[in-house]
Amino acid sequence: MAIETLTFGCRLNAYESEVMKAEAEKAGLGDALIVNTCAVTAEAVRQARQQIRKARRDHPGRAIIVTGCAAQTEARSFGDMAEVDLVIGNADKLKAESYAPIAFGTPLNDKVQVNDIMSVRETAAHLIDGLDGRSRAFVQVQNGCDHRCTFCIIPFGRGPSRSVPMGLVVEQIRRLVGNGYREVVLTGVDITSYGPDLPGTPSLGKLVQQILRHVPDLPRLRISSIDSIEADAPFYDAMASDHRLMPHLHLSLQSGDDLILKRMKRRHSRSEALAVVERFRSIRPEIVFGADIIAGFPTEDEAMFENTLRFVGEADLTYLHVFPYSPRPGTPAARMPQVDRAVARRRAAALRALGESQFAKLAHSRVGAVENVLVEQEGIGRQEQFITVTVPGHKQGELVAARITGTSPTGLVGEPIRSAA
Repeated sequence: MAIETLTFGCRLNAYESEVMKAEAEKAGLGDALIVNTCAVTAEAVRQARQQIRKARRDHPGRAIIVTGCAAQTEARSFGDMAEVDLVIGNADKLKAESYAPIAFGTPLNDKVQVNDIMSVRETAAHLIDGLDGRSRAFVQVQNGCDHRCTFCIIPFGRGPSRSVPMGLVVEQIRRLVGNGYREVVLTGVDITSYGPDLPGTPSLGKLVQQILRHVPDLPRLRISSIDSIEADAPFYDAMASDHRLMPHLHLSLQSGDDLILKRMKRRHSRSEALAVVERFRSIRPEIVFGADIIAGFPTEDEAMFENTLRFVGEADLTYLHVFPYSPRPGTPAARMPQVDRAVARRRAAALRALGESQFAKLAHSRVGAVENVLVEQEGIGRQEQFITVTVPGHKQGELVAARITGTSPTGLVGEPIRSAA
């Protein structure tokens, strides 16, 4: 009997799934499936329900535990599913006692065990030895969000912003490097809000500098999605001075139109986001950017959408993570005049096509270059700008130098030269 996890959503969820698995094993839980849900879109919630029903059909006698953001925000609806044995809220999902066999399966206990996430004030640091089947490791440095974007339900699933102390982050990364990991990705819900709740009020930039200084054997440090307006001077300094910080950033952009950004209650304007991109490029010319973009936000007309399309070209964004707008009950945007769903889907498709064109342009620009590639599975890895590279003959965890000989449908094809330093 084994514990398995099924993870939806963000990189933070991937990290937390490893923690939950370890805590459940510590609690003595037997054969079980832990479903770690996402609440970003209605589609993510629908997919979770679909997979829960399939899991019950495939394994009739297995315990199914549902947790994560959708379990926090829609607890009772998951509890009402006959296939589900236990629903655990985000406040308790990383605690071993939540998975003790006595916690569910008896008529004395309500199978929905979800507490008030807004009362949580700390994020515990959980040391893990690695992530199954990966050569990159994710490290949680922050959780929760204090902002209230009009489209977003996540603050109600994650609670207030809270940070993991720098010393504990450094300790976790040292442990991962000692276990052979060559790249670490810092994750969180809103990681550029890192630090105000800690003594001395450090920032994300200060944290990055401390990691690079105190873990000299770490070859590669990567940052997950950032809120561009909160990038601070130490972060820019780290990007300029230490090339172990990867030249790849993913922006929480959402739109390229000022009025839509205002209605979203974002804290940056179009020009401010573009200025951030230009500043990073001035100090690290090879840097590439991705972005989260919502298509068909309430009140978005064709001219507003065209502004977003133009922004992608002006900022030369490469990796587009596109969502057709999905109204989340309880958010202000759900009460705004809605864009027709078909129109939103059409705009999302146009953005994805543009993103594919932008990615192809980047890939072709690397042909002939020598790239350092971290192999993530047999013969396939990623170079520093996060492009997938096929490198025959190398195994997971190897860091190799490869000359790029061509492109493929998924990225690049490389000819190994040597193991990278």
